[in-house]
Amino acid sequence: MDVTETSNKKVPSIPEWYRGREVLVTGGTGFMGKCLVAKLLLDCPEVEKIYLVVREKKGVLAKNRLAPLIQQEPFRQLREKYSSRLKKLCVVAGDTTLDGLGMSQADAELLKNNVSVIINMAANVRFDQPLKNAVTMNTKGTMNVIAFAKQVKNLESFVHVSTAYCHCNVPELEERFYSLEMSPEEVIKIVDQTSDEVLETMTAKLLGEQPNTYAFTKALSEDLVRRSGLPAAVARPSIVSGSYKEPDYGWVDNMNGPTGLMVGAGKGVIRTMLCKTSCIIDVIPCDMAVNATIALAWQTGLEKPKIPTVMNLTSSGENPITWKYALDTGRKHVLANPFSGPLWYPGGGMTSSKLLHIISVFFLHTIPAYFLDALIMLTGNKPFLVKVQARVTTGINLVYYYTTKEWVFKNDRLKALRESILPEDKEKFFMDINVISWDDYMLKYILATRKYCLKDDPSTLPRARRVFAYLYTIDLFAKICFVFLIGWFLYSWIVSEKMTIAAKPDMAWT
Repeated sequence: MDVTETSNKKVPSIPEWYRGREVLVTGGTGFMGKCLVAKLLLDCPEVEKIYLVVREKKGVLAKNRLAPLIQQEPFRQLREKYSSRLKKLCVVAGDTTLDGLGMSQADAELLKNNVSVIINMAANVRFDQPLKNAVTMNTKGTMNVIAFAKQVKNLESFVHVSTAYCHCNVPELEERFYSLEMSPEEVIKIVDQTSDEVLETMTAKLLGEQPNTYAFTKALSEDLVRRSGLPAAVARPSIVSGSYKEPDYGWVDNMNGPTGLMVGAGKGVIRTMLCKTSCIIDVIPCDMAVNATIALAWQTGLEKPKIPTVMNLTSSGENPITWKYALDTGRKHVLANPFSGPLWYPGGGMTSSKLLHIISVFFLHTIPAYFLDALIMLTGNKPFLVKVQARVTTGINLVYYYTTKEWVFKNDRLKALRESILPEDKEKFFMDINVISWDDYMLKYILATRKYCLKDDPSTLPRARRVFAYLYTIDLFAKICFVFLIGWFLYSWIVSEKMTIAAKPDMAWT
């Protein structure tokens, strides 16, 4: 149902709907989470309060993690122009993996009596997590958040952030729930009652057609939301990339997903990837995914669906970009705006042939790593490149499942949401992938990666370009030497064979 049909009354704008509301956010210190919290404070200025469930990390108490959080880029505009709004942020010490979210009784009662919107973004997004860790964080964590939400007295909207890749065995993913072979409760019971060693041997069988523990546990979490009985919705973003324009053009603060691949290739560490270059990548910039999530919570609060809504936050071919285009465009802009501290001149490419990829890894990753480590040892330093390349190979093996396949994601509900929000909201809560010029976006994404992830000041660009010029010469010289060595080897082998054949008649007379 369209939100404009919810009643005969005037539909409130998104900021109007959030006015006076207290919002609970889990995962608010993560990539999307901090962007969402900052966006709420900026463009829903009359939101009453935002509670962040934060756990102690590396010996830093939960309450002490707020100060460094608001010093980060998403909160810059708030610090500079609307510092009073930051007082609406309230850290609640807790942990979603624990019963009752690990909160004190006083905090729990405060939230149960005052919160009306919950956005659950807490998750471990690593693909290589052991099953027990992934189930604990992603599935049991969601179960605990839902259990808490059911005790909130005036809950009007619950949004769970999942992933568009939660059912990878389905080539065309619709905006609906899918059946599972095992219930989340069964999996949690198995995980809790099985030793780590035995569980490791069982993991592949439990995953079935799912490629990793992340996708598997996210699918389980969705089933919990489906049966929650809450006024709920599931947001399924595809690959979340750097922001389109907020809090800054291309902003990103982690090395996950496409950013890690881009940095690895730009520093000359990744020189080959197993990938079908003709496949379309389904990406959505972080700020667009955040805007859609905020708007989905608004829509859910207005409609209060009896059955939770599923929405794919995907580009779905509206403004398609292929792996080949992304690679070629990314290489162009990285060569023009190189990263500091490269290990080698960027090169290599992508292939869909596993055999060719294995050969390329041997010649372009393994041999250079051992050679350079040997040189490093001769200078009296500790070698590290072989270990780096081992991690790179592991990382490539984790993502190749996604780089060699193509999915179709239906996003009719996202399109309808874009149309249903009020005109005054469309500019603030932009989520239309069609406006993106990928060439311009890739340039800004790379510059932002330099600035925010690698901490490369723009003033380092001239020196980085000079370094790249030197590395280009060295790389070219190395290629010429390699071709010469191969030619010399082939020539020597052919001459040797001819001499052997020529000698055979004389040997026959002896």
